[in-house]
Amino acid sequence: MTDPLAPERLAPPTPGQLRRLLRAEGLRPRKSLSQHFLTDPEALDAIVAAAELRPGDRVVEIGPGLGVLTRRLLAAGATVTAVELDPKLAGWLRRELGGVPGFDLIEADALTLHPRDLGGEGDYKVVANIPYHITSPLLHAFLGAEDPPGLIVMLVQAEVAERVAAPPGQMSYLSAFAQNVATAEVVARVGAGAFEPAPEVDSAVLRLRRREAPVVAAGEARERFIRVVQAGFRERRKQIHNGLGRQLPVERASLDGAFAACAVDPERRPQTLSVGEWACLAGALADRL
Repeated sequence: MTDPLAPERLAPPTPGQLRRLLRAEGLRPRKSLSQHFLTDPEALDAIVAAAELRPGDRVVEIGPGLGVLTRRLLAAGATVTAVELDPKLAGWLRRELGGVPGFDLIEADALTLHPRDLGGEGDYKVVANIPYHITSPLLHAFLGAEDPPGLIVMLVQAEVAERVAAPPGQMSYLSAFAQNVATAEVVARVGAGAFEPAPEVDSAVLRLRRREAPVVAAGEARERFIRVVQAGFRERRKQIHNGLGRQLPVERASLDGAFAACAVDPERRPQTLSVGEWACLAGALADRL
């Protein structure tokens, strides 16, 4: 039997090969699961390079599909815990990669699992071409964990990647949430033609590197931080003093005091605030929330 990690097995199938493979296996892309199979070797190279893999690294992969990325992660010397929801694809992966040392498959919905059940103890990385509709829940699950992964590399919708990595001036709730725990950057862009079937949008490789220490630590302080950020972005087109004044049960004098203590102009818009400024406001309002 051919080595599943032989160099010739690491190349993804062409669109035509993929269609023939899916027909032969009785598979079809499921729109409900956002299944778009990656067929572009350059995109795979970009994901693996962004993951900065070393032999022995522990990797969690969400939505491995036919295992084209999984093979490359294993070939780089990583141990891989792959989580696949589709039972037919899980069966394919067991047949193809079940005997490869370092490969473990969990047939489950990743959103029903706790990150510690996937990453185990110690440092690990998340490297995945994920179904786009679960991007935000996955980021919340992994970055909100007590021990977040050291590195997250995900191929996601380009617009979402840019939103997560946005600088002050273009911030959103999701970017503030993510950048509290990690630095974020878009490392590569991937066109829709890299997939079969092609999605309606372009994609991007997003890399999140865990900070040595979060801006706001887990616990009650972070809960307040998230509450204040969410309140601000519920009225993102309004000046911050108006939005927070309507969305939080805090009197105007306390808000004014918080703005002054944090040197934040109350007439600014939410998207202009940095993570540090949000953290300062949440801390200044702690006794009122």
